[in-house]
Amino acid sequence: MTTVTRVLAEYSVPSISRTPDSRTPDSRTLLPVPDRRRPPLRPLEPPMLPVALAGTGVWAVVGLVLLAVDAPAQWRWTCLAGFLLGLGLIALMAIRDRRRGRR
Repeated sequence: MTTVTRVLAEYSVPSISRTPDSRTPDSRTLLPVPDRRRPPLRPLEPPMLPVALAGTGVWAVVGLVLLAVDAPAQWRWTCLAGFLLGLGLIALMAIRDRRRGRR
């Protein structure tokens, strides 16, 4: 036997079984495969009502400031539209948060 083949035989890695067993090492990492997998993470569902309240409040404050400084009418109508849409979103988010609390 040559020196190279003797060294290779001495330091060779034993063959790895390909059967899916939890005690056999993974062929890519040579580490034991874990017996259990972690359960999938649930998506975050933060309460949305505070976000809708804050956005509606911002439209209301900006609208009042624009009324006080006599801004162009188009800007005031934009703030009024944002405020009214925000009121609708407040109702939707309150329903959503209430339903989420029942789960």
